[in-house]
Amino acid sequence: MTETAIPQATPANHSTEKELSAGPRATPLASLLNQSAEPAELFAYRGVLTPRKLDAPARETAALAFGAAAHDLGWLRRVAVRGEDRARWLSGMVTNTVNDLPVNGGAWNLVLNAQGRIQGDLHVWRDGEETLALEIAVDQYDRLLVHLDRFIIMDDVELAPVSLCADGLLNGETPLGLAGPLAAGVLARLGLPALAEPLTSARANWNGQPVQVVRGYGVLVPHYELWVKAVQISALWQALTEACACPVGADALEAFRIAEGIPAYGIDIAEKDLAQETSQMRALSFTKGCYLGQEIVERIRSRGSVHRHLRPLELFGPLPAAGAELTLDNGAAAGQITSAAELPLASGSRCFALAMLRGEAELRNQPFTYIAGTATGKANILAGPPRLEAI
Repeated sequence: MTETAIPQATPANHSTEKELSAGPRATPLASLLNQSAEPAELFAYRGVLTPRKLDAPARETAALAFGAAAHDLGWLRRVAVRGEDRARWLSGMVTNTVNDLPVNGGAWNLVLNAQGRIQGDLHVWRDGEETLALEIAVDQYDRLLVHLDRFIIMDDVELAPVSLCADGLLNGETPLGLAGPLAAGVLARLGLPALAEPLTSARANWNGQPVQVVRGYGVLVPHYELWVKAVQISALWQALTEACACPVGADALEAFRIAEGIPAYGIDIAEKDLAQETSQMRALSFTKGCYLGQEIVERIRSRGSVHRHLRPLELFGPLPAAGAELTLDNGAAAGQITSAAELPLASGSRCFALAMLRGEAELRNQPFTYIAGTATGKANILAGPPRLEAI
């Protein structure tokens, strides 16, 4: 089995989400699959319990890279932002545009403190003309809501969870994921719209029930979220698999994230980091006006650069653990791997990583060396998205 070298998620105290009060709980899909004759192995990921794998690793990778993959997304939560001051207040709390979001459009944001340090990440969505919503992973949910709530002072703003019912059980909307270059064909077979642009959404009906189709951000392939009532998860999962989407677990999904070079907060991005150190300029707007931490972001932009950057790498050698040190050929420290994964492909396995690199090491334009166990390997910075070959 191909393993993904990532830090294991640890149970957290989610006091806001009552279903997690005793530790991570299974997502609706995980609960469904756990009732089968051959229950899937569950593990803690993004604050929930989700299937680790649902097919052979090579088949799961092939579905993501060259076909269509159905997977869990039950670690996502939505929060409505209500009140007369919602747009102005929210714009002052996140790093990307809010007022200029198109109808049914979204944007990825970082959440900073006054010192410009990253407190977490989330998506902001404009659902229709007036509705604003946040999309947050469970492992950040409580912490970010507490952080944001501290800054609702004299504002007419309410943060209202929309994916939980009053008793704390998941009884509202929850998403399944669909990814891969053939995802549009699967959606068509279900009578659902395939969206032309990332970070857009559309409302539709499926099986007599409302569904929200969201196209997320992807580097190598399209990624979709299908938000339905939790009671519809069983029927939608069956429909996706019958429409030729291969079931995929979190191990393969995480490995593919690393190959796409998409960082995850708490793994590749930490609270000590500054926005520009992540190299994720798609999360920043420099024209939106003031927001918490903006002074530091603008000072870095106008006066100079940061001294380290998060970069995608391709590895040549054994798979290292997260935290492995990178060095130059002369032994000088170059940085540290934050996450690494092996993709089992028909054309041969390939290893990818994300790493926080020192600026002076990047300027040397040399391969890096790392140690995995008793073996050594080489790493190169990827100038662009990797090209994955089917055969």
